[in-house]
Amino acid sequence: MGIGRKFTKTVLTRPSKGGSAKKQRQRQHRERLVALGMDEAKVAKMDPKKVRDYLKYPKKTEAMLSK
Repeated sequence: MGIGRKFTKTVLTRPSKGGSAKKQRQRQHRERLVALGMDEAKVAKMDPKKVRDYLKYPKKTEAMLSK
């Protein structure tokens, strides 16, 4: 009797990113929004989900800010 497939399979789930990588990524997102023309103080008060929502469509965000 050999070892079954259950024990020889590779792990399918990827490891989650660490806290420092997440923090660095969020900082880069904020910097991108400021580069698009949004006020830095306004961006600092936003939660990360809202920042990501603005960055999904940068041309639309840029057009909205230029009005």
